[in-house]
Amino acid sequence: MSITRRSGFALALALAVLAVAGRADADPAALLPVVTVGVQENGTVNWELQTIQARGLDHANGFRLEVLPFAGAQATQVAMLGGQVDAIVSDWFWVAMQRGAGAGLTFWPYSTSVGGVVVPADSAVHELADLEGQAIGIAGGPLDKSWLILRALHRQETGRDLAEVTQQVYGAPPIIQNAAETGEVAGAINFWHFSAKMQAAGMRQIATTAEAAETLGLSPDTPLLGYVFRDSWIEANPARAQGLARASRQAKELLATDPAAWDELRPMMNAATDAEFEALRDGWLAGIPPEGPVDAGDAADLFALMAELGGDELTGGLDALPEGLFWQGE
Repeated sequence: MSITRRSGFALALALAVLAVAGRADADPAALLPVVTVGVQENGTVNWELQTIQARGLDHANGFRLEVLPFAGAQATQVAMLGGQVDAIVSDWFWVAMQRGAGAGLTFWPYSTSVGGVVVPADSAVHELADLEGQAIGIAGGPLDKSWLILRALHRQETGRDLAEVTQQVYGAPPIIQNAAETGEVAGAINFWHFSAKMQAAGMRQIATTAEAAETLGLSPDTPLLGYVFRDSWIEANPARAQGLARASRQAKELLATDPAAWDELRPMMNAATDAEFEALRDGWLAGIPPEGPVDAGDAADLFALMAELGGDELTGGLDALPEGLFWQGE
């Protein structure tokens, strides 16, 4: 290589090094390891993730959060199983089924928020027994966890199965909301944020899933929804996994104490009125789970009840929760 060519190569290398250094100085976060979370578009977990990004809680915990939206919950699950994302939010029943089938997935709590039964304000329905002989709209399908818990409560109180003494109408959350508002169904069991909007519009809640669970002797602190990771990813990236868990908790603490944080989120909450905004905010905050991993004993009690009512279709044939289902955070 000639002196001229060597000089030119050295100059190019020096410029490249300076360029990288300049980018690092301009944006140190660009050098942080990335954690990619797959989410359902317009899902309420986006409120927490947006708070993490906007307040720099990801950077403060040693990673850079990237959010990858998908059209639905099933699409996020496919992405998780396919290794397209580092984490998603799903329910631990699905995680248990996947783990039982050999997939090394584990669960970390995100939310305890659940819905209940709502009826029109002027309805003659005041308790579950009043729905007998009438139609109930159910957003999550026949295996919806709230529906199963409310069935169990009604059976305990009356000895009758609500599924046998009512007509069930299944549909997407907006369809169930409309059916309740137009009187097509006498009551509705909807996802918690749709239920919150329905109550903000004047509908009345006659039973909550959390209260029903407590009456049945189950812990209301057992979250159904949580962050899902691969065991192998946690083993390879323990600092990132722990960083996301810390950032999640810090975002919750911020949202529980700083009203301004909710003002920042309002544009993405699709709240048509102040009442809707307040109902969504309060419902989300009510779902903040206790710190730490899920209590495996409480989860086993819930699983046993769900297995009895939902059968193999819900449990995937599992007769007990698999070991390692709940990540311990370390």
